[in-house]
Amino acid sequence: MDRLDNTIRPYAWGSPTAIPHLLGVEPTGEPQAEMWMGAHPGAPSRTARGTLVEVIGADPEHELGAGTVAKFGPRLPFLLKILAAGAPLSLQVHPDLAQAKEGYADEERRGIPIDAPHRNYKDANHKPELICALTEFDGLCGFRDPVRTAGLLDGLGVDSLKPYVDLLHAHPEDAALREVLTAVLTADPEEMAHTVAEATAACTRLGGDYAPYADLAHHYPGDPGVIAAMLLNHVRLQPGEALFLGAGIPHAYLSGLGVEIMANSDNVLRCGLTPKHVDVPELLRIVRFEAGDPGVLRPEASPDGEEVYETPIDEFRLSRFVLPEGGTVHDLTLDTPQILLCTAGSVRAGDHELAPGRSVFVPAGEKADVSGPGTVFRATVIV
Repeated sequence: MDRLDNTIRPYAWGSPTAIPHLLGVEPTGEPQAEMWMGAHPGAPSRTARGTLVEVIGADPEHELGAGTVAKFGPRLPFLLKILAAGAPLSLQVHPDLAQAKEGYADEERRGIPIDAPHRNYKDANHKPELICALTEFDGLCGFRDPVRTAGLLDGLGVDSLKPYVDLLHAHPEDAALREVLTAVLTADPEEMAHTVAEATAACTRLGGDYAPYADLAHHYPGDPGVIAAMLLNHVRLQPGEALFLGAGIPHAYLSGLGVEIMANSDNVLRCGLTPKHVDVPELLRIVRFEAGDPGVLRPEASPDGEEVYETPIDEFRLSRFVLPEGGTVHDLTLDTPQILLCTAGSVRAGDHELAPGRSVFVPAGEKADVSGPGTVFRATVIV
């Protein structure tokens, strides 16, 4: 197995302290948002044999296994991250596989440069993802029941929100949600900025259920995404709990430290809380206007001690092992590729001692003995 040397991305929303604290190093004073583990060409993990892109490219079947290559091609299908949100991320959705293929082909035909700021589709893949909390973790996920949202908006006492309140009482629910989101994102910018300012003042004054939206507005004053965010469920994960975010589900991470895994894609359509491009027509084509519970996941334990976060897709499978003291060795060998990430304690993986935040890549079929005491997350695929 290969010890990984991973890149930390310094996005502005990152926490300056959470990832350094996990790694046991001094903060630099700069935001540290994400640590990437995998073979994404933008920041591939490094090994003693070269980057993980180079290692896999030299012999895909040996590194990934024949089953993985047959199903997903000669590339690692997932990207594993440690994510540290010190400020809210943009409100966003991801396309399904058919939408991604169609959107990518269309933008290629139209000759839009891959790095153009108004380009939506950087590749032809979908981007389902899972976030598992390492600390208390706040986020927004999926549409709240429209009638409950109407009550929340009405409680602000902002006259310019009353048309949205009336729409949210209409039926069918999916049409009501579509109309309100469309109205928010296409409103006159000056009028919407004034509405957001009034709503922000009310949220700050009222606190309680309104507090997360007051904080959003502090980071993104006047942004229509503040009102769009109020259509969504606010979720607070406890350590070990997770959220699965499928295609078309609007979401945003607000604060906290977590392990994130996703299909290897960069396709994001933004709804707000960002200075970046918002393509409203394409966004409305992708969003699923379905209200419901966000569905907090808790791991399902198996007899061998593996705790699995079940999801409906095959590009990734995330699980964890809480390894006791005493030197008991667990055999984690699989015929699929794995990344093993320590998040607590001290884990021995083969010949490698892993402190928190350290990881290894295990080629398909390679022996993978681990022991604790500590917690290790396993990322792999389903073939």
